[in-house]
Amino acid sequence: MASLLDVVRTCDNYVRDDEPLVPFSITPGSSIIGLLREEVVEALLSDNAKNQSEGTQEKWTPCVRPETNTIERICFAPHLSTREARSTAIKNLCEEWRDGGVLFQDVMGPRKWRNEVYPIYGNYLGPLAVKDPRLSYPHSDGLDPSVRAAGEANHVFDIERSAAALFGLITRGVHMTVYEKGDDGTIRIWVPTRAKTKQTWPGYLDNSVAGGTPSGMGNFESLVKESMEEASLEEDLVRKHARAVGVVSYFFRTSAGWLQPEIEFVYDLLLPKGDGSVSFEPKPLDGEVEKFELLPLNEAVKRMRAGLFKPNCAVVLIDFMIRHGFITSDNEGDFLDITTRIHRRFDFENYIPR
Repeated sequence: MASLLDVVRTCDNYVRDDEPLVPFSITPGSSIIGLLREEVVEALLSDNAKNQSEGTQEKWTPCVRPETNTIERICFAPHLSTREARSTAIKNLCEEWRDGGVLFQDVMGPRKWRNEVYPIYGNYLGPLAVKDPRLSYPHSDGLDPSVRAAGEANHVFDIERSAAALFGLITRGVHMTVYEKGDDGTIRIWVPTRAKTKQTWPGYLDNSVAGGTPSGMGNFESLVKESMEEASLEEDLVRKHARAVGVVSYFFRTSAGWLQPEIEFVYDLLLPKGDGSVSFEPKPLDGEVEKFELLPLNEAVKRMRAGLFKPNCAVVLIDFMIRHGFITSDNEGDFLDITTRIHRRFDFENYIPR
């Protein structure tokens, strides 16, 4: 059986090596927002050459280091100066790659394409864009207009979900643990099995509710949507009982070498004890979940250590156990390593081979 640190390492598994990576940013002087592998750099330069031959504007600006004549950064061309223009440029290119049937089919070919658009931010630690009029988490006082404006300014473009890994971009999602608590303090959690038809990780165990946060939707509104779509949990139940409890972050590298830095906003939902007339049992709805099981926490941990959970969902479960006092510095020798690795910073400058 894997240790808890081994479980975390399966998800937070990127280690800098000698693979050449080129920083990706909005402008030559702006922060690095992604990392490009050589084959993606070549594809972007080929797109420039195609546009040049067709007499249209190039979309990408390679910044070349004079002394070595090597590309040290790629950014958007200056004429792509708005979020809308950048989003359109990257959308058209990715759809061209998808439909061409040659480039990156293992990542974003027709069978991998998700038809979900994710927001990308210039400062990953900065404010998020929230356009939904309901604004924010219902247990807060709402969103300050200045924060809304800052989030909109920080939102630099949108990209198809499956294509984000090509550019090494940070994506965001929401994960919620739905659980029941006995009078003796024992905890049981609702664990879904992913449908075997899922594009990614089919048949693995998942968090009770999980999904990416699409462009234009706040995290809590995304959670409400996913709760109904995946688990048939009514909006009123989620709005009343879900609690925002933090965030986890990790840097995952796929078996094919694609980079997927991710941030997950984490929620807990302690199911209320019904009077027998109301059932709060999660049920599959949209076909993405095969079944739900109500598992004692120790059984869920056993399955997690056996490698049955989707890796990032195992990280969220570990975070749940830390917050609820089941994993502590007194009973887990790797406590500091675990807690540090599930709250990873993405200082991309540190990942570039010199």
